[in-house]
Amino acid sequence: MTLPRDQVQAGLIDELDDFEKLVRSLDADQWATPSRCAGWTVGDVAGHVIGSMADVVNGRLEGLGTPEVTEREVQERRGRTPEQLANECAEVRELGATLLSAFDDAAWEAPAPGGYPGTLGDGVEALWFDTYLHADDMRSALGQATQRNPRSDAASISHIATELTRRGWQPATLAFDGLPEFTVSGGGGMRLTGDAFRFILAATGRGNPAALGLDDSVNLYAD
Repeated sequence: MTLPRDQVQAGLIDELDDFEKLVRSLDADQWATPSRCAGWTVGDVAGHVIGSMADVVNGRLEGLGTPEVTEREVQERRGRTPEQLANECAEVRELGATLLSAFDDAAWEAPAPGGYPGTLGDGVEALWFDTYLHADDMRSALGQATQRNPRSDAASISHIATELTRRGWQPATLAFDGLPEFTVSGGGGMRLTGDAFRFILAATGRGNPAALGLDDSVNLYAD
C-alpha cells in the first residue's frame, strides 16, 4: 500500500529537485569517484537516476528497472558532465510534474504500464525511493553525511514493505522512529523498531541485516 497520491507526487518532485542540486554541486574528480554500487562511479549512479526519469517521461517503460535497461541508462550518459546531467534532471523533473498532475485516483490504483509488478502508485513511489537511496550512495562515496528526510524515509519503508510482501517475506510490522507503521505480509509477526535508515540500508544490501537481528532474506537485491 503506497502513501497517499498527493504525498508521493509532491515527494518525488521535491526529491528530484534535491537530486539536481546534489549533481550540480559536484566537480569532475567527485564525478569519477567509485560508489558502493558495484562497477559504478558517482556519475554513473546519477546517470541511472536521471535516465530512469527520462525513460518514464518519454514513455520508454518496457523493462524499466531491469539490469539491461538500467545499464543502457548509464551508458547513454557516460561522458556527460555534472552540469549537463543536472540540466537534464531539471528538464525531466518539470516534465514529470506535468505527467503526474494528469493522474487521478483510478489511474493511480490501476496496474503500472511496462510490466512493473504493481500499481502505477507503487511505481511512482519506487522512483522516489530510488532517487533518495541513490543520492545517499553518491554522498557515501564522497564521504558526505546522509541527508535524512522523514518523508523520504516513509516512502522508502512503504516501498520496501510492498516489495517484501510481494516476495512472500515473513509477516512483520515496521514501526520505525517517527514514521507511521507499515505491515509486511499482513502484519503481525516480528515488530521492527528503531532507526528507519538502518533498515533501509539492510534491506537494500548496503547494511548488515544481522545487526538488526535479520538474515539476508530481507535484502531486496539478493540473488
